[in-house]
Amino acid sequence: MRYTGAMEINDSWRGWIAENLILGGNPDGLVGVMVQSGIAEPSARAEMAAALRSPYLRGVARLSNRVAKRDWVLGIQSRLNRLAPPAVPRRARLSGDEFLELYYRRNQPVIITGMLDDCAARDKWSFDYLAAQLGEREVEVQFGRDADPDYEINSVSHKRRMPFGDYVAMVRGAGVTNDFYMTANNDAHNKVALAGLMGDLPPLTEYLQAGSSGFFWFGPAGTITPFHHDLTNNFMIQIAGRKRVRLIAPCDTPKVYNTRHCFSPVDGREIDLRRYPLMADVPVIDCVLAPGEILFLPVGWWHFVEALDVTITISTTHFKWDNDFYTWYPSQRDF
Repeated sequence: MRYTGAMEINDSWRGWIAENLILGGNPDGLVGVMVQSGIAEPSARAEMAAALRSPYLRGVARLSNRVAKRDWVLGIQSRLNRLAPPAVPRRARLSGDEFLELYYRRNQPVIITGMLDDCAARDKWSFDYLAAQLGEREVEVQFGRDADPDYEINSVSHKRRMPFGDYVAMVRGAGVTNDFYMTANNDAHNKVALAGLMGDLPPLTEYLQAGSSGFFWFGPAGTITPFHHDLTNNFMIQIAGRKRVRLIAPCDTPKVYNTRHCFSPVDGREIDLRRYPLMADVPVIDCVLAPGEILFLPVGWWHFVEALDVTITISTTHFKWDNDFYTWYPSQRDF
């Protein structure tokens, strides 16, 4: 149906025109969309002609070409990665020098085994122990996640405080759910409340700064951390339960539909190639992190995490080597 042109062309429409022209949209096709949306055809064609003449658009086109060149360079590594089956190696008691040379410096993930064999936390941190030792402490937890598809982005609005003993009881009887989870987003409050537990962890001075602290993750089976990348290198130190982790290399960032900060809308539980067809060319590395293992998550690597059991994980970023990548992260986070 054609309309008489009641709708005006505003700056929102102009932004839409510019973005779609830069993405390679056909001008006549874009005019057709505008007409179908209620804009008079003469007005739509005049606006399109003005956009095509605009020196601003030509400047943006040059920037777009620079991005395309960088995507091409990233694509080289992506293609090379597909020459071998994707996997995360496991290394027993990896020395600090080997870790730095083979993994940290090269931005490659690895699972380190054997370093938590004598970790007191693995024996002590039962439901009963946690409730008895710290049950009266007030902790902060993420709640109401099932009702919000963007629960990770909106994490601030999901914070709730309660006695730690009550939360332990909830986890104990929960079954499988993603509705509540204690995460690193709660650490600003929980760091003090749960500080007494950190002495049960080994110092791991082969890799970490002396006296370094960590973030406490605790939740039932079924908790999900959606695809995202961190702005620093990270250790996942698995104390209890198993976690399924899916990894995507940074060189595949152009294909993971990253339009907002460090998040991707792609659901790692079942990747929908009809909605996200570019993902068909993306190697996804699957691994299961078991109790007593440590996963090195290099900065920029996309990861999706699903708890297969009740899990306790300590994450930390206090490595002995340069780990300040946040300083150079774009200040404008709408991509």
